[in-house]
Amino acid sequence: MGRVFVVGSLNVDSVVRVERHPSPGETLMGGDVTTFWGGKGANQAVAAAEAGADVVFVGRVGDDPKGAEYRTRLASRSIDVRPLRITRSVTTGHAMIAVAASGENTIIVSPGANARVTVADLEVLRGTGGLETTDTVYDSEPSGITESDVLLVSLELHVDVISEAVRIASAAGARVVLNLAPFAVLAPEVLALADPVIVNEHEAEELRASGAEPGSLLVTLGSEGSRWGDVEVASTRVADVADTTGAGDTYCGTLAARLAAGDDRAAAMSAASAAAARSVAWLGAQPA
Repeated sequence: MGRVFVVGSLNVDSVVRVERHPSPGETLMGGDVTTFWGGKGANQAVAAAEAGADVVFVGRVGDDPKGAEYRTRLASRSIDVRPLRITRSVTTGHAMIAVAASGENTIIVSPGANARVTVADLEVLRGTGGLETTDTVYDSEPSGITESDVLLVSLELHVDVISEAVRIASAAGARVVLNLAPFAVLAPEVLALADPVIVNEHEAEELRASGAEPGSLLVTLGSEGSRWGDVEVASTRVADVADTTGAGDTYCGTLAARLAAGDDRAAAMSAASAAAARSVAWLGAQPA
């Protein structure tokens, strides 16, 4: 079974509920603040680990307490955090979310350390990355990505970093799973290296509007299931929904894990659908 390398983001999500969203300049009283662990990269890494994969995480946290706590949390889930850099004098990524009684939300994201991930951090994919002096936990790096591994990436980091990660992994013979979320336009030659490119219905429309046509495209269709080329898999029925946040990330992480384990398209999609359905039973993007 191959490993899943995740190059991605980590955020601490602070959620407050309000009766309605304030107008500019207005102050409203809200409920208690609830903190959840988030960021598409971390969400997907946790899902891949839950699905049984050996996961290596490449990214950055700040040198604040939340960064240290997040690093420990991922390590406790058997995720290899040696390439998860600690960045001096920078906070860990943070999302501030206000949820109105109507269910509508507003989100302000401060990328923090996520914005400091550079192409130089990707040397770990080649097996040549050096540790920073701030990292006192490990004195070695995982071996570089190989043809038996899977690279899983989404687009909450700089596009040039993601594009280079795709190129490095593909050159090593690894499978690339590219989640185009949040949507951004990537070079056609980068999209062509992914197998598959994963989008939801809205992102699929944006992809079509951009004129891009990936050779391997997986579209998630909510309650209608998912489609990857000529393979279609029905969604898993859900009785009670507590929170849909992170369901898409759970799908992507599980799919990558099952592909790394050797599943074919249908089997990997079915496992991903079932995991995504289970994920809506808890609050927040990740299980407690």
